[in-house]
Amino acid sequence: MKPRLDPAWLEAQYNNRALVPQHGEVFDSWRAASALARRESRAHLDVAYGSGPSETLDIFPAVTAAPAGAPVLVFIHGGYWRSLDKADHSFVAPSFNADGAMVVVPNYALCPSVGIEQIALQMASALAWVWRHAAAYGGDPARIALAGHSAGGHLAALLLSCRWRDVDAALPPQPVSGALAISGLYDLEPLRHAPFLQRDLKLTPASVARLSPAFFPRPKGAKLYAAVGLDESEEFRRQTTLIRDVWGPTAVPVCETLPASNHFTVLRGLADPQGRLHQLALRLLGLR
Repeated sequence: MKPRLDPAWLEAQYNNRALVPQHGEVFDSWRAASALARRESRAHLDVAYGSGPSETLDIFPAVTAAPAGAPVLVFIHGGYWRSLDKADHSFVAPSFNADGAMVVVPNYALCPSVGIEQIALQMASALAWVWRHAAAYGGDPARIALAGHSAGGHLAALLLSCRWRDVDAALPPQPVSGALAISGLYDLEPLRHAPFLQRDLKLTPASVARLSPAFFPRPKGAKLYAAVGLDESEEFRRQTTLIRDVWGPTAVPVCETLPASNHFTVLRGLADPQGRLHQLALRLLGLR
């Protein structure tokens, strides 16, 4: 199904802060829970994975791990590639740490100071760093999975299609078991026509083609789990269905709409050990 490209309609569909008036309260709850997580964990904060000022990550070790090391969940935050920070999302880590997983939350530079292409390359570098260094922090580099929210879901899907040997010749062809994309974006063409985004994202037809996972061949050696909130916009629900349609059920064996969840509250199901998203992530990590 081709997207509707009317700018005013797209503005209404993709402006999640306008769609969820209480988003500020949700962000405040994220920050408070994240500050608590950093205080009460044995976290290694602001570890450099590259030379840029934004190229840092936070590592939250597992509470207990097998002798071979803990599986590693790399969580990529959202914010339309132009806002938010890893420090806002530490709250995802404690429940996974208690389950025996290490959690890594990377930062990236934000648009418009860089383009989405540069952010994607930063995330590839971050994942390569995790593969090389996870063992030093108690992680198992043979068991890495991704999770991402919104723009982070887009970046997680992109990473499944990365040519990893071009990033680092020592890397395996596919260093991750899979990715959980929450409220992800897979076709960026509608965003090119949304006025509130275009000034910062500066998308062009060429960059849309380079950066839209829905235009890529299905990835090999890893699965994508796609989920979206039932209370999200028609376009976000379409985006989630789209990636299942184009990559197929073998590559995307999970494609779900989660009840009573909007674009922001959907993340509760990742941090909650009883939540559906949490259980899906544990499956990718080999803990369920």
